[in-house]
Amino acid sequence: MDDLTDPAVIDLLDGHVSQLRSMSPPESTHALDLDGLRAPGVTLWVARADDAVLGCGALAEIEPGHGEVKSMRTAPDAQRRGVARAVLGEILAEARRRGLARVSLETGSDDFFAPARALYAAHGFTECVPFGAYRPDPLSTFMTLELRPRD
Repeated sequence: MDDLTDPAVIDLLDGHVSQLRSMSPPESTHALDLDGLRAPGVTLWVARADDAVLGCGALAEIEPGHGEVKSMRTAPDAQRRGVARAVLGEILAEARRRGLARVSLETGSDDFFAPARALYAAHGFTECVPFGAYRPDPLSTFMTLELRPRD
C-alpha cells in the first residue's frame, strides 16, 4: 500500500492521467487524479523493484459490498513482466479480506486497452452494464467480478 508521497509514484500517475485524457474526450475519461486517489475509501498499491516504481492500482469502495478497480498502470519499462497481474491480485485479495461481494471496473473499449481487458478477463471479470455513476459510453467497457470468500 502506498501513501502517494513518492515523486516517482506521482509521476507515474500523472503520466497515466495525462495519457488517458489525451486519448478520450473529458466525458469518457474516468481516471482518478491524485486528489481522487487520496480520497477516503480509496487504497493504492505500488509495485516496486528496489527503488524503481513498476506499476500501481487502486481499490475504491463505491457502495457497501462493492469495490472498483482504479488507476491500474504499469511503467513502460516494466510491461509484460507480470506487474499488473500482481497488483490486481493484491487488490482482489484485499477486496476479499474486506468482505466485498463484488469488484467492478471501467476501461477503454479501443484496441489500446485490449491487454487490460484480457488481464481482467483472465482474473474472471466479465462485461457488465454501467455501474455506480457511469452511463453507457461506446468508449468504455464495464466489467465485474463476483467475489466468493475463499475457504
